[in-house]
Amino acid sequence: MNESLAEEYLRELHVLRQVSKHTIAAYKKDLDYLLSRLQEVGLKFSDLSSDQVRNWVAKLHAEGHAPRSIARTLSAWRGFYLWLANQKGLVKTNPLSDVRAPKRAKPLPKALSVENAISLVESANQEAIQNDLFLRARDRAIVELLYSSGLRLSELLGIDLTPVDTKEYSSAGWIDFEAGEVMVLGKGKKRRTVPVGTAAINALREWITVRADHINEQQEVPQPLFINKQGKRVSARTIQKHLAELAIKAGLPTHVHPHMLRHSFASHVLQSSGDLRAVQEMLGHASITSTQIYTALDFQHLAQAYDLAHPRAKNKKSQ
Repeated sequence: MNESLAEEYLRELHVLRQVSKHTIAAYKKDLDYLLSRLQEVGLKFSDLSSDQVRNWVAKLHAEGHAPRSIARTLSAWRGFYLWLANQKGLVKTNPLSDVRAPKRAKPLPKALSVENAISLVESANQEAIQNDLFLRARDRAIVELLYSSGLRLSELLGIDLTPVDTKEYSSAGWIDFEAGEVMVLGKGKKRRTVPVGTAAINALREWITVRADHINEQQEVPQPLFINKQGKRVSARTIQKHLAELAIKAGLPTHVHPHMLRHSFASHVLQSSGDLRAVQEMLGHASITSTQIYTALDFQHLAQAYDLAHPRAKNKKSQ
């Protein structure tokens, strides 16, 4: 009886709701586990309680199942019990209704090591393929600014050559060369000011000089800071592509994207200063909770240093 109901439910998911075969196979495995547990304790579908479900979830966790896997299992069970209640009328309450899946551990942001970040910047400073001065100067300025100030790609793309504020248009961002700062408009339309390092300022000055040879004198405002050879604002895809190519050229062992430079900026500033609030302000995080994830990266850095430097750690690895 139990097995036939489960098969009917899975058949309905596949035929009527067009659920993929891969998902059906996963749900079948989850329901088979449910049926075997019910058989072990001698319970009917209608007798299952939330407490019993929690016990089984705890057992799955103890067996080493990942939170994502347990969440899928609970989803399969929950859907099955909803079907039993609404389509078959075999249960009055859903024992899964108040059972929450275990929280998934947030993956740490991927950041470059200081050495790899420097290698990437130096690669951008080298002469580009086919001696293309335009691309070399632009790529150098973009990489330096991303790593120097931890900007989001959207924030970098919104920077104009000079600030414009009219009824029709207001610049999202611009560079103050004298102050060594960049003004950007971040998430939630919140404006913030972030310091720009000397190396980035120098790269930006060089880029502006090269840029002047590739613009139309009659070009209307606003004028984007970073342009393509047609004088249009450079696209996000172009920056992503060029950054990935620079990383390969620098011999980095991982795919590099613009947000990785933001993570690297935050991690490296935190390692050097230990000032979480300052990093929060520069990143434009509304909550300190969003910034605290970089403390885990900082600890990871310290742990690696410990493993390399502490004599007992070395002894442990050699045993």
